[in-house]
Amino acid sequence: MTLTLMIQGTTSDAGKSVTVAGLCRVFKRRGLSVAPFKPQNMALNSAVTPEGGEIGRAQAVQAQACGLLPHTDMNPVLLKPNSDTGAQVIIHGKALSNMEAQDYHDYKKRAMSAVLESHQRLSKQYDVIVVEGAGSPAEINLRANDIANMGFAEAVGCPVVIVADIDRGGVFAHLVGTLDLLSETEQARVKGFIINRFRGDIALLQSGLDWLEERTGKKVIGVVPYIHDLHLEAEDAIDKRQQVSNNAIKVVVPVLTRISNHTDFDVLRLHPQVDLCFVGKGEAIPPCDLIILPGSKSTRRDLDYLRSNNWDVDINKHLRYGGKVLGICGGFQMLGKALHDPDGIEGDAGSSEGLGFLDMETTLGSEKTLRRVSGQLIGSGAKISGYEIHAGISSGPALNNAFADLISHQDGCRSADGHIIGSYLHGLFDESETRNELLSWAGAKEIEDLDYAGIIESNIERLADCLEAHLDIDALLAY
Repeated sequence: MTLTLMIQGTTSDAGKSVTVAGLCRVFKRRGLSVAPFKPQNMALNSAVTPEGGEIGRAQAVQAQACGLLPHTDMNPVLLKPNSDTGAQVIIHGKALSNMEAQDYHDYKKRAMSAVLESHQRLSKQYDVIVVEGAGSPAEINLRANDIANMGFAEAVGCPVVIVADIDRGGVFAHLVGTLDLLSETEQARVKGFIINRFRGDIALLQSGLDWLEERTGKKVIGVVPYIHDLHLEAEDAIDKRQQVSNNAIKVVVPVLTRISNHTDFDVLRLHPQVDLCFVGKGEAIPPCDLIILPGSKSTRRDLDYLRSNNWDVDINKHLRYGGKVLGICGGFQMLGKALHDPDGIEGDAGSSEGLGFLDMETTLGSEKTLRRVSGQLIGSGAKISGYEIHAGISSGPALNNAFADLISHQDGCRSADGHIIGSYLHGLFDESETRNELLSWAGAKEIEDLDYAGIIESNIERLADCLEAHLDIDALLAY
């Protein structure tokens, strides 16, 4: 019998994703075949699976913790917000359509079928499935037709453990209040609690733990200490932590309203020779060596947003003073002369004037390109790999001076003066050869090598060590 264990949280960012990743590695260490699962994910950080599907990036990291390649069954429903009230709905890795919130609410019953199909397939392959909930199970307005939390747990009859972040404060109110807002059958499904990110002397917390168990009748499975400098790719929030050396180059990333796959920059944030700065609304782009225009789920709207912050003026000035500019995916499209959306893929049909730095135009279409790629940089032959997630096709003379020669096609371009590079590849900094060449192009000297894959792997191991030491793993497996 496959054990399906669901980790839910009292709030967003309570530690669900990290807990699932750590438990996946813990169970794998015990010789169990284990897979991650998130019924419904809402995130703009996504990954491409080997079969050419799209899932949440957190599930790709959790798959790595299991020693698996990511698969669309690990995240059967992915919602990618493209406005405050609407999102692109992705089912089993493929974009279905854009839906407003009410339309998707009505669609949930059909989405649940996709969720249960994926869970059933995984159940036939693995000993343990560790499930990550979404947000909180106690959101009253979202409980009807729920597929992300208790709706799924009730449908498959799995036990639930609730995680709360004590570092936020109010942890006992979070846990008791969440439990109180659940139905009787859902409350019975909750087997225990995990308290996350604890700092201090555990003896001072013990009276509260005793009270919690007496008040709820639920077991406190463990208290996880705050793990300093834990680096795993984030599902949503931009992580700004970094330590830089005195000879670091300055890299600036403007934060767009629908910035996608900002995990592209995690490796730069960890590099001691890079001072990575995220610039937000109302802030000017400071003097720097390199400006990176990131991907966007709403490229035309974010191009307007970029101009509203006068970042186009800052970029022009930066280039006049000899700075470098890199555009990734949507950021690459913005660098051209025009963006066309004749079918209203991103909203209202129409065209937008691009920044005009590259002699090319992009037309958005209904077919989304989803593929993992590899090859080499044109000129140096440096090894490059990454993944494409875009709905646009670019054309124009600028593309004759391509950036990379991939196995199946050429990617991106370089400007005639060599100061601008555009690429459709996410994850292009992950390969050390390409990363080092791009940092050298931006002005870095005597570049230190960084084993990014090794850093992620060591952090998964460190996380698993911590959970082994502070959670009752046998109790979790007994559910």
